[in-house]
Amino acid sequence: MKIRMAEQKDIPMMTRLLYQVCDVHAQGRPDLFVSGGRKYTEQELEALLKDDSRPILAAADDDDKMVGYAFCVMQDHRSDTAMTDIITLYLDNLCVDEAHRGEHIGTALYKAVLEYAKERGCYNVTLNVWSCNPSAMRFYEAMGMSTQKICMEQIVGQSPEKDKP
Repeated sequence: MKIRMAEQKDIPMMTRLLYQVCDVHAQGRPDLFVSGGRKYTEQELEALLKDDSRPILAAADDDDKMVGYAFCVMQDHRSDTAMTDIITLYLDNLCVDEAHRGEHIGTALYKAVLEYAKERGCYNVTLNVWSCNPSAMRFYEAMGMSTQKICMEQIVGQSPEKDKP
C-alpha cells in the first residue's frame, strides 16, 4: 500500500467511498443526512483534483487501486484580524473502504496528512467529527488529536423527512 495524490482515475472509487461516509452519517443522524447520498458530484470531484488548496491524498493498493482517501483544505489565517498568522490543514473527510478497514490504512492516511501539513508549513491539522460516530472520535484521539472546539445544537423544528407522508 502507498499514499499518493488522488488522480482522475480515482473518481469512481472516491464516489463509492463518499456514499459509505454518507451512510454512516445517515445511520447516526437520519434527521440531517440522506442514506444513499454523497458530498460531491463527479464534476465537483474533477474540480477538487485541480485545486491545489484542496489536496486529496489517496491510499492505493499494490495494483494502484484507491482503497481510502483524505480530503483536505488549506486554510490561510495570515490575513485574519482575530487570529495569529497560521496556516491550518483542515481534514475535511477521511474514509477507508469497508472491505479494507482494520488494515491500518486510516492510520497511514492520517500520518500522511500530518506529513503533508508539516511540509507546507502548517501550524496545525483540524477536523470536525460527528458525535454520532464514536469510532471516528476514538480513532482521531488515538492518533493524538484533542478537542479544539465543540459545535452544539438545539433542534427547534421537525426534520423535513418527518413531514413526509
